[in-house]
Amino acid sequence: MPPRPPENLSPLRELLRQAAPAMAAMASYTAMQFVDARMVAELGPRELAAQGNGGIAAWFAVSTTVGVLFAVNTFVAQNLGANRPERCAAYAWTALWMGLIAWLVMLPYAAALGPVFAWMHAGLADPTLIRLETDYARITLAGALFTLWARALGQFFYGVHRPIVVLASAVAANLLNVFLNYALIFGHFGAPALGVHGAALGTVLAGVLEFAIPMALFLSPRFNADYHTRRAWRWSGEKVRDILRIGWPGGVQTGNEMFCWWLFMAWLVGSFGAAHNAAGWIGLRWMTVGFMPAFGLSQAVTAVVGRQIGRGDHDAANHRAWLGVRVAMVYMGAWAAVMVVFRAPMTDFFVAGDASPETRAEVVRVGSAILVCCAVFQLFDALGIVLMGALRGAGDTVWPGVVTMILSWTLILALGYAFIRFAPQLGGIGPWIAATAYIVALGLAMCGRWMGGRWRTIRLVEPSSGPAEPTPNAAPDPAPAPGPA
Repeated sequence: MPPRPPENLSPLRELLRQAAPAMAAMASYTAMQFVDARMVAELGPRELAAQGNGGIAAWFAVSTTVGVLFAVNTFVAQNLGANRPERCAAYAWTALWMGLIAWLVMLPYAAALGPVFAWMHAGLADPTLIRLETDYARITLAGALFTLWARALGQFFYGVHRPIVVLASAVAANLLNVFLNYALIFGHFGAPALGVHGAALGTVLAGVLEFAIPMALFLSPRFNADYHTRRAWRWSGEKVRDILRIGWPGGVQTGNEMFCWWLFMAWLVGSFGAAHNAAGWIGLRWMTVGFMPAFGLSQAVTAVVGRQIGRGDHDAANHRAWLGVRVAMVYMGAWAAVMVVFRAPMTDFFVAGDASPETRAEVVRVGSAILVCCAVFQLFDALGIVLMGALRGAGDTVWPGVVTMILSWTLILALGYAFIRFAPQLGGIGPWIAATAYIVALGLAMCGRWMGGRWRTIRLVEPSSGPAEPTPNAAPDPAPAPGPA
């Protein structure tokens, strides 16, 4: 049998034990993105905008599949909680097969991106920007298979409460990525100076390592003994249906949200020129410092909530969810204060040293206002991110997906376009006000859904007839409450 978490952990220590590696892994991704963006920023605001626009175009396609594969965490965690560890590996293998199929579908999409970017920037007359962002997206998508496989295995390791594996692979890959980007962007260590293309190539090569590490551990004798990882490699239509049944709303939700953010950044904000587009990406880079660790915490909440529900303890699941919300709010609230106080130097950090005074002043002005918008929604973002993870752990995925689609199209895009049409004097700041309204509304919606308790009626995995798994909790859970304790 696989090892179980210690029984004497308090709820907070149990959550942090699972969340700390996941949050650290997300922080590692954030640091990598920061270093990458800072390197590309030295090439100029056009190149920085191209990296951001091309990256989100690629991530839209990748994230749609990754959103579906989040369901692997749910099924693995609930089977672990129900004392059926032998079923866990089959979901991981199924996710690998699904990732391969999804990648093959992405290749024609990559080929069609040139005309899409040309349409988005029809009013700018900047063919260099279009070429750079198209090339960046195509290179990234060419190597996306390893990203999909790494994320699939990551959901397995989160589900079996081994997030340290995800952390180790992420840190190793991100360190390699920074080294490769430094060499390939600027032409160091005998490598050619490829600029934006080098940044994309470095990310792809690092993704191979990010997949190789968890795959080696997944097939190791230890994990094979605990989870039969070498026996369940065959395609399973039943597992595909399971993952799609629970995961399709997450895939639609994540893909739709990334699509809306892509249009938001490249089309709405980008319509005001490279300086505003670059300022938007600077704001988003700093924003990730807040939400990426919270997203790691959300992954942990999915696993912990799923495991408690697999044991049949819905009250403990409710307690863990609100505990995660409190942890996220403390962190993201502090980060909001930092963004307000240091907004100008934080924006200036990403402006190239040889930028003209006029360009620097414009980027800092717009970027500083965007950081204030980001600070306003931090607590609501914490609420939405964590409770969405809790709902996923319970198998409640359709409602969050539908609500996210409605809010993203009405607030990010429709309201964002309204600001461009009726308040053009705000420039790129106007759409960011609309994005703030979206994140506030989404956080409140997820809170209302969790408090409504519909998730308590969902059953994905029947409890095992064997002895119940011990609860890793020394303190009694509080009485069930409709809101935060």
